[in-house]
Amino acid sequence: MRRLLLPLLAVSLHAAAENAPYAPVNTPGAFDYGVVMVTRDRLEVSTSCEIGLYVQDRLAARLYQGQSVSFNLPPGETLIRLGIVGQGACNSGFEQYNQETITLRAGEIRKYRIAANTAGLYLVPASL
Repeated sequence: MRRLLLPLLAVSLHAAAENAPYAPVNTPGAFDYGVVMVTRDRLEVSTSCEIGLYVQDRLAARLYQGQSVSFNLPPGETLIRLGIVGQGACNSGFEQYNQETITLRAGEIRKYRIAANTAGLYLVPASL
């Protein structure tokens, strides 16, 4: 009985695979987005507050120390802004308005880490 089931299963899986839609990697339009990865290293920013990452002026992620996030974004220019978010002492009432523009090509992967100086938070290119 087992000998009969395995060939039938193999035939049905092969038929399903032939009929399944797919997009080969080398076809035009296979990658219609770029990837941006942002990491908050533990020692780079000396606050225990969450850091909000805004994409196109909308809060897209909240990062604690040691966390990272990645986004699939359309090719072209994307505005990114960072700011301290949270409750209590983390809510200073001031908002950082410095925005950075990232220009992506389709299929491109970029990695950044969050850093801080006296002017506020900013992104630093990092190696993959």
